[in-house]
Amino acid sequence: MGESLITASPAKVNLVLRVLKKRDDGYHDIFTVMQPIDLYDEVSIEVSSGSAITVDCAHPGVPSDSSNLAYRAAELMLKAAGLKRRINITIRKNIPVAAGLGGGSSDAATVLTGLNTLLKAGLGVQSLMETGSLLGSDVPFFILNGPAIAEGRGEILRRIEIPAYDYVLINPGFKVPTSWTYSNLDLTKRHEDNILTYSDGFFGDIERLKDRLVNDLEEVTSRKFPEIERLKNALKDHGALGALMSGSGPTVFGVFRSEAMAREAFGTLRSKLDARYSVFLAKGLTGMRG
Repeated sequence: MGESLITASPAKVNLVLRVLKKRDDGYHDIFTVMQPIDLYDEVSIEVSSGSAITVDCAHPGVPSDSSNLAYRAAELMLKAAGLKRRINITIRKNIPVAAGLGGGSSDAATVLTGLNTLLKAGLGVQSLMETGSLLGSDVPFFILNGPAIAEGRGEILRRIEIPAYDYVLINPGFKVPTSWTYSNLDLTKRHEDNILTYSDGFFGDIERLKDRLVNDLEEVTSRKFPEIERLKNALKDHGALGALMSGSGPTVFGVFRSEAMAREAFGTLRSKLDARYSVFLAKGLTGMRG
């Protein structure tokens, strides 16, 4: 008889994303401020006797082989624990795929932390984050489990306090691969000083935050997909204080002064936009999940 658990894996939004330079290893040095939000995938993990890894997901855009980050996370945890087991992973997707919201990285982080418990591997948070960095730049953030500033290629993290902001997100229904966005970024156009000094309290003031939402990747994605700018304007027209593309896109989000204002905009936009678009109402998460 095996052991199992079911965990909610949150999405994230990037309130700030600056791309500083390309590194020798092919990645980019970044400065980003991320907040997890209460838009979740559901990840079920079952451990039993045997020696195999399976990933099952009904979403056609999610692979079931070793190209899936959750699959690779299971491989790494079995290696770290020095064990052979059968691992069955079932993912119920609610977070759009290749959308700039970190869904795949979050699912991988959930598998790492879940298997750490089920396999009794005994890895601490720092070790789990180091393991996660082998899978992807956003995985350590989801293991840290709260709002954070991320630097380096995303693996250098510092917790910060961010209020439970109210968001409306719009995903336009097409995918934007992260690798494509970074490969088309022209870093020679960066004239401003990229040494950023934000005080921790900066992120607690929504009136200041709305003027400092910035994403260096937005120009690349919106150049190919002008719809990005139109969706940002739609959010602002319906009461958002500020709007931005998250990650490499194409999902855009608006920040609202209150849950009531966000809920009203959510209802209106969901009724106005056609079936290509997915509209989500979400609240920022402020700390550790249970």
